[in-house]
Amino acid sequence: MTKKAYSAGMVKLSFWFSEFKKTVHLMNSGKTLDEIKELNVKENIYSASTVERSLQIFKTVSARIRALDPSFLRIFEELDISNQKIVALIAVMESDSLFFDFMFEVYREKIIMGVDEITDSDVSIFFKDKQMQDERAAKWKDYTLKRLGLVYRTILAESGVIDRTTGVRKILKPILDESLELVLIDRKMHATLKALTGVR
Repeated sequence: MTKKAYSAGMVKLSFWFSEFKKTVHLMNSGKTLDEIKELNVKENIYSASTVERSLQIFKTVSARIRALDPSFLRIFEELDISNQKIVALIAVMESDSLFFDFMFEVYREKIIMGVDEITDSDVSIFFKDKQMQDERAAKWKDYTLKRLGLVYRTILAESGVIDRTTGVRKILKPILDESLELVLIDRKMHATLKALTGVR
């Protein structure tokens, strides 16, 4: 991925898997993102509570899709739902540098170390490290970091790579479909593959 400046913009966002899936399906049916944008304005295809929310969902989902190579979209509907969620997670990683680094530096390292839990302190330490490394991140307030950490943990749970049903955020190492793994390798996205599977 092209390294983008760190952003805390994800505090306002969600995983939006069903919306992502619907958009990919419409694209695979022949619609362009511009046509889907127009359809969303006319028909509220995401069943959003307000027009503003509907527009925000489309803006976010379309940015995530644009961050992916089209080969991901071509295989998407052939994958089971767990791997479709991984594609949506990859799209989040590719469109947000800070979240990508979290997956690579925290999630991956936990798997490598054989630790099956992500704690609040893991998230806090990650953000504090980034604040020391990055001028923009250094200006973020504690409440912003708290909200961002909550969004990260929610995305991990909704994408199926952690289980928080017992109150412990247990890591569920994803089992990638062979076709998805091949796309990652073909697109030279080795860092992404390592982040998801816990490989050095």
